[in-house]
Amino acid sequence: MSCAIVVGIAGCHDDMYNQPRYEPLERSDFFDDGRASRDLPAGTVPYQDPPTNTPLATARHNGALLQDIPIPVNRELLNRGQERFNIYCSVCHGRTGEGNGMVVERGYRRPPSYHTDRLRGLPVGHLFEVITNGYGVMPSYAKQVSVTDRWAIAAYIRALQLSQYADADSLPEPLRQTLTEAR
Repeated sequence: MSCAIVVGIAGCHDDMYNQPRYEPLERSDFFDDGRASRDLPAGTVPYQDPPTNTPLATARHNGALLQDIPIPVNRELLNRGQERFNIYCSVCHGRTGEGNGMVVERGYRRPPSYHTDRLRGLPVGHLFEVITNGYGVMPSYAKQVSVTDRWAIAAYIRALQLSQYADADSLPEPLRQTLTEAR
């Protein structure tokens, strides 16, 4: 046993902890310009900087939450929103947005249904802000979900809400006929 301790101690060297390194802005002979620090590559986004002050990134215009999604809403965006929703949101909110996801079945606190009058009446910017900043026990997803994908998820949530409360009279005639035949 004592041999193992001696071998273990002999294998530890202080030089592995105290390796030569440069401090920020310290002079260096390694690079021709004499600097140890390098400039950031073009287009680099700093890790913890706040988002730019645009409605797209903040979901606000003149301090008010956006009522409309600031990017074109089309089938591609909704499909992307559904995909991202199923990955990030459905585990708590369920696939239909009722708040009955898998983790809720395992004892996690149930989130509210997206289909309540209160959540259907809020501006779409609120959905984006909650995804970005978190709310209650929901954490922020700003680091995991890009700005465009957050808008895609918000658009998909609106589509889920409409799917539960769509007025049949607002549908095109062929779809109304399909509904009538299904009854």
